Amino acid sequence: MSRVRARGEEIRCFILQHVDKHAADISKVAAEHFGVSRQAINKHLQRLAHEGAINETGKTRNRSYALAPLVQWTNVYPISPELEEHVVWRNDVSPVLGDQADNVKDIWQYGFTEIFNNAKDHSNGSSIMVTIRRTAIDTEMAIIDDGVGIFRKIQTRLNLLDERHAVFELAKGKLTTDPDRHTGEGVFFTSRMFDSFDILSAGVYFSHEFGKNWDWVSERTDPEKARTAVWLKLNNHTARTTTKVFDQFSTGDSYGFTRTIVPVKLAQYGNDKLISRSQARRVVARVDLFKVVVFNFTSVPTIGQAFADEIFRVFAQEHPQIEIYISHANSEIKRMVERAKAGQAATAIEEPIPALSV
Repeated sequence: MSRVRARGEEIRCFILQHVDKHAADISKVAAEHFGVSRQAINKHLQRLAHEGAINETGKTRNRSYALAPLVQWTNVYPISPELEEHVVWRNDVSPVLGDQADNVKDIWQYGFTEIFNNAKDHSNGSSIMVTIRRTAIDTEMAIIDDGVGIFRKIQTRLNLLDERHAVFELAKGKLTTDPDRHTGEGVFFTSRMFDSFDILSAGVYFSHEFGKNWDWVSERTDPEKARTAVWLKLNNHTARTTTKVFDQFSTGDSYGFTRTIVPVKLAQYGNDKLISRSQARRVVARVDLFKVVVFNFTSVPTIGQAFADEIFRVFAQEHPQIEIYISHANSEIKRMVERAKAGQAATAIEEPIPALSV
């Protein structure tokens, strides 16, 4: 490939990767990045539009661009005892996704079959809708059921205070309302494999983005019916693998799900501060299922003495077999943790291992 042709491919790749964020000024952004004229960039934009990779709207100064969907597909599946996720994957979903690298296809197969199976087995609904939208850069999938709502079902089954508690427990992993048939790992690992993973159920919205140190939850004041919608998004050329994600949450020679990261921020509602022992007990609920627990304090400004004491002295002493760590804690939180640890053998260590990217 000549240098000129290689340069052109590099420019077009840059445009595709950035056009959604710079719909109205992509020619300016690309021109500045490559040190070329806007006229040169416009030639590449016209070629991409002619190839159907991007859509062009407006004229002259009001012209904007967006990734064009190469694939758009929707199907609805009535829930019945005969409905099987691996059959839907093989006959419908895999062909729609098309030719992809093995690691990408593996992630899609894992994520789709886990979420589809959860909707089939746990939603108590009558149907599941699957939509797929693929562009030159990434693929998005939505799996939507018309059932009771995932957070509401977890709340009811585990007798939690509200649906936000269900989100918090789901983020820890190993959560299932049917332990005889499910391990509670599927949703957790799916949320860590994709570039973005979102759940909207009734009035509660949960989001996780790959590479971010936090998950976040929001509430809607005018919730629709309880149905659950899950959105998955993945770059078509990611180097990520299912094995790498699984290994992030294993310890030593064990290949089991033995390690978890607790997003402490999710225990904080509104302007409430994390100060009480009851809040701390909510944070440590079920973490005794793991060998290694990392308490992630991203976006947590402060914690109270009782909160810290309950986790880093009381819980640590009651569970000496668990390795306890903290990450992304500010100096004030570190001091409170050290104060709680004083006089006892258990240790909470800051950043014990390289930061996770999931």
